[in-house]
Amino acid sequence: MILDAHSMSLAVLERSAYVRFSVLALSSIFFLVDPFAALPTFLAVTAGANKQRRRRMAWKASLTALVFLSAFAIAGQYIFRMFGITLPAFEIAGGIILLLIGLDMLEAKRSPTQESSEDTTEAAAKDDAGIVPLGIPMLAGPGAITSVMVLVGQAQTRWQMAAILISIFITAAICYLVLGNSDKVARALGDTGIRILVRIMGLLLVALAVQYFVNGMVDLGVIAKP
Repeated sequence: MILDAHSMSLAVLERSAYVRFSVLALSSIFFLVDPFAALPTFLAVTAGANKQRRRRMAWKASLTALVFLSAFAIAGQYIFRMFGITLPAFEIAGGIILLLIGLDMLEAKRSPTQESSEDTTEAAAKDDAGIVPLGIPMLAGPGAITSVMVLVGQAQTRWQMAAILISIFITAAICYLVLGNSDKVARALGDTGIRILVRIMGLLLVALAVQYFVNGMVDLGVIAKP
């Protein structure tokens, strides 16, 4: 009975660690991609487009983000080795980048690293802007790439890598649902609802950025582990 109880407690701990890492991966990737904040730009770019064309562009943008982020997830460890980048250095750099993006989101606006006025103008002039700039960099921008790379650096097992890839897939699927039904989502949330949602995500992103920074400092031995 004691052995059974011990085995059960270990199983619970393993599942708990899996759940924690999975939630961290999904939340950090989703907050950085943030399809709700991209709604106004997507609506402006697809103004006058019919429902089929809007969904086609949403599909291309979501698929581009899926492929691009998955490629960085798979190649992440090789990139670290190739350039001799340590995980603590990337955590600190990533924390700074995510903090800047999160502070912009707290003001209910898109960070210039995700979307610039030039990108919006270029997208509006294109017949099909699903891949560039909607997919890259508006969805799969520097912040999302950084988050994926940090998660890959922290991954020690296959199931953690699987959690990262599944999180990217779920995020891409939500992007397609949100952008593909952008008119309905915009009407349901309204401008005020979208701004509130972006600010909430920004607050959580700032907290995540600080945690990345602290993790990097702990790994370097600059501060003691809390």
